[in-house]
Amino acid sequence: MNAIDYRASALRVFAIEAEAVGNLANQIDGNFSRTVEQILHSHGRTIVCGMGKSGIIGKKIAATLASTGTPSFFMHPGEAYHGDLGMVTSDDTFIAISFSGETDEVVKLLPFLKDNGNFIVAITGNPESTLATAAHCHLNVRVNQEACPLRLAPTSSTTATLAMGDALAVTLMEARDFKPENFARFHPGGSLGRRLLSRVEHEMVKDNLPLIPTNASVMEIITAITRSNLGLAIVQEAEGWAIITDGDVRRAVERYGKEVFEHQASDLMSRDPAHVPIGTRVEDALLLMERRRISALLVFDGNDLAGIFKK
Repeated sequence: MNAIDYRASALRVFAIEAEAVGNLANQIDGNFSRTVEQILHSHGRTIVCGMGKSGIIGKKIAATLASTGTPSFFMHPGEAYHGDLGMVTSDDTFIAISFSGETDEVVKLLPFLKDNGNFIVAITGNPESTLATAAHCHLNVRVNQEACPLRLAPTSSTTATLAMGDALAVTLMEARDFKPENFARFHPGGSLGRRLLSRVEHEMVKDNLPLIPTNASVMEIITAITRSNLGLAIVQEAEGWAIITDGDVRRAVERYGKEVFEHQASDLMSRDPAHVPIGTRVEDALLLMERRRISALLVFDGNDLAGIFKK
């Protein structure tokens, strides 16, 4: 068996697929802009369809479109031909993917789509194919070669198709002025969704807050901080609120040494701590904390302490 240079093999694949994506710039034309305009002004959904590896890429394209403001879903051509075409309305834009442009399961859908009045976008590597010539718009993803050494497994062609789908999604995002908060609405479970959609009251600690009086001893302060597991204790004064963090205690030890135990909360606390009102977005609270270089905020409901928001 001949020895294989694994790194060289990987680099060859990268070079071939990078060339395939780079060549798309020379193949894009007015069909791309027309496709964007069609989807942008459509009153229906964008349906993506493909068979085999093209279908897998189609699922990703549909998912990207859906999460970036374009109502979209993937339809398997086999299932479409056996009933799922009932989900297709005349207002829908239909994106059919087939590198050869001759995939039987996809081509067989053309009569229905034409009769149904759908706008058809073909993504193929052959502008002269049945699918490309039947479509209203054709997006050319022709590649010079597949990265597969046998020229059999779709590699460069699927990469080029994926890049074309990303180009569509991003262009539509920019055309719609799609903002982070829009993205977050479709990703409420992600970190961005948390930051932009959640409010501090959804995540703050509101029970068993570590409240101590101004004359609390250092041992009482340490006990309150330890029990709360929040890294701070809250001091209520007649004029307002103050906090003592575990950092304040450490600095007091460095400053006073053994005499620290002769002091009380009023000697260690920081008045007018950073705070936000109920209803503040988590994003805004986190930005404030990053700017102030702190790890917790007091949350108020009017003049009443409602809780503590932590990173």
